[in-house]
Amino acid sequence: MKRYLPTPVNRLMSDAMFGRASRREIIKRGTALGLSSAVMGTILTAERLGAQGTPAATPGATPGASPVATGPAGYTIVVPEGLPDLAGATVNAMLSADGPGAAFDQACCDKFAEATGATVNYLKGAESATDRLTFLSQTFAAQSADVDVAMIDVIWPGIMAPHAVDLTDMKDELGVDFFERIVQNNTVDGKLVGIPWFTDAGLLYYRTDLLEKHGFSAPPQTWTELTEQAQAIIEGEAATNPSFTGFVFQAAAYEGLTCNALEWQFSYGGGTIIDEEGNVTVNNDQTKAALELARSWVGTIAPQAVTGYMEEDARGVWQGGNSAFMRNWPGSYVLGQEPGSAIRDKFNVAQLPMGEGEGASHAATLGGWQMMVSQYSPSVDAAKQFAKYMTSPELQKSRAIERSTLPTIGNLYSDQDVLAANPFFGELLEVFQTGSVARPSTASVDLYGEVSTAYFTRVNEILTGSAEIDAGLEDLQGQLEDIMADL
Repeated sequence: MKRYLPTPVNRLMSDAMFGRASRREIIKRGTALGLSSAVMGTILTAERLGAQGTPAATPGATPGASPVATGPAGYTIVVPEGLPDLAGATVNAMLSADGPGAAFDQACCDKFAEATGATVNYLKGAESATDRLTFLSQTFAAQSADVDVAMIDVIWPGIMAPHAVDLTDMKDELGVDFFERIVQNNTVDGKLVGIPWFTDAGLLYYRTDLLEKHGFSAPPQTWTELTEQAQAIIEGEAATNPSFTGFVFQAAAYEGLTCNALEWQFSYGGGTIIDEEGNVTVNNDQTKAALELARSWVGTIAPQAVTGYMEEDARGVWQGGNSAFMRNWPGSYVLGQEPGSAIRDKFNVAQLPMGEGEGASHAATLGGWQMMVSQYSPSVDAAKQFAKYMTSPELQKSRAIERSTLPTIGNLYSDQDVLAANPFFGELLEVFQTGSVARPSTASVDLYGEVSTAYFTRVNEILTGSAEIDAGLEDLQGQLEDIMADL
């Protein structure tokens, strides 16, 4: 296994992206490093990439192995039939970071090499999604052949499209039904930039014991119902638990709030921030209604401090037994069921509630990872076969059993072996088939970081009361239109 560590060029790219160095300092450091004009051009535009990565998503990481997984890493892998003879080919594959998932990825590489005769070098990517994006952007801008195939975040296809091989043929050869909304997200100008590999989406966690105790027969179907149920449960629990609250979610000014607020907005029929044609869709009555309700939660059914919560803050309150509902990613399920958890066997998951009015629907913001092949690879055919192999039903099933990652193929959610390892997966199929929504990263390409930052900053201001909804959304509409005008 190989691992790419930060170099002075990587650090310069990262500093440019995060605004830690002025333009003058960037040029000075780049000159001292002897960088070419092409590489310097990429670095000087790096700030436009922003901090782009699904929140709480370490590439390839999961909370822990499946509760029923036993045996060495890769023990469940069934190699797909019909793999070609690739003797003499070398594939450099940038996969999971160094961590719990690394042994499984190594086993995948080893079995592919054994079956095809190819040499597969497993490159351990950066743990940070942003550092990974920085490295890949730099590598591909230089048209380097160092990486043949790489896992990419669900919000990167627009950025990676100029460097990617079209994988439509590999997807079609697999002959399975991937979740359509992920395929759409990964398709840029007719090119499938990445084959869906494993996924993620926002979920509603609810306390089954408390709903039953307070007379509710089912989790809420609308946000208004959630508000009412949460308030009723708070009133019933406050006497014995003064710390109890109704609903926790992610409302700090960061990417997680973009995910949450997009769910509110889309569920009310307010659009996807920016639509597929590049039109900004925030200043409308549906979005206003969604944010009015969300703002009413702060200090009532949600703690006042929720406007500073990220994923782990919300989970801490929830897993301590101090909330009736939580919005979070699927990984919180396994953690909630750990021995010693105050809520073990006392909760379940469901689709996030719907909004109300015309266009209302369920909405769960997508996360997850895809397999991409570089057009600069000297082994494109072998790299495509590796991407096809890694995203195959056989490999996705093994990954789900051993690593509890969520497949991108619908029929695996009814597979008995998968359900034996992860019983709650059976609750999630409907989320991905009908309730998922993608962030507008494909439409905004390398400007997505600016789009998301503007969006979550303004929504946080609305939630804290430092901005009025009408004026705030009008200003946000104009700000996003100005950003998109730069495309």
